[in-house]
Amino acid sequence: MAKILLIETATEVCSVAIAVDGHVVALAEDLLQPNHAARITLLIDDCVQQSGISLDMLDAVAISRGPGSYTSLRVGVSSAKGICYALDKPLIAVDTLLALAWASREDIEVQSSKFEVRSSVFELQTSNFKLFIPMLDARRQEVWTAVYDAHLQEVMPPQPLILQNNLFYEFLQTASKSVPAEVFVVSGNGAKKIGNDLIDENVVLSDIQNCSAKHLAGPAEHFFQ
Repeated sequence: MAKILLIETATEVCSVAIAVDGHVVALAEDLLQPNHAARITLLIDDCVQQSGISLDMLDAVAISRGPGSYTSLRVGVSSAKGICYALDKPLIAVDTLLALAWASREDIEVQSSKFEVRSSVFELQTSNFKLFIPMLDARRQEVWTAVYDAHLQEVMPPQPLILQNNLFYEFLQTASKSVPAEVFVVSGNGAKKIGNDLIDENVVLSDIQNCSAKHLAGPAEHFFQ
């Protein structure tokens, strides 16, 4: 059984979890106080207490590697590397956008009723032509985003995108040229910047908005194996 410590500090959320075989068994996060340096070790200890899994029992440590806030990412990476160095554990780096896409795909499969579908022409849950578009707020009208297909293979690499002057539509059209899509599933805290005027019937807003260490569980287990 793979026991992995998960650390997410890419945004204002400071989040820690422990997963066993890809399933989260402990989660501690601070959504209100963006003070990662002061909170992260306390959250790690909280997860150890919740799970009964000490740090020396871990098989690996996974860190969200961004894109995101440089200062916040540095706190998370430093903590993860310190644990890995001290205990001789492998370090797994998970792209933050991939983690969001992974989580939004799982949310479709498990709780598809939570999504707001703006057209009844297609069935989101059964469609094989989905593209996942995670977005991280990059201030003003800009986001960091990428595109993944239904198998979470990268269609378009992480890149900045300005959400004005029809650039979002052009982005969707470019993505669908590579992989034909009936549904675009948008997740992450940058999704709130998509106003109603930018959303068409093929765009679905995911409930997965905040980054969380629990979103790293699936990809971290996959990479570990």
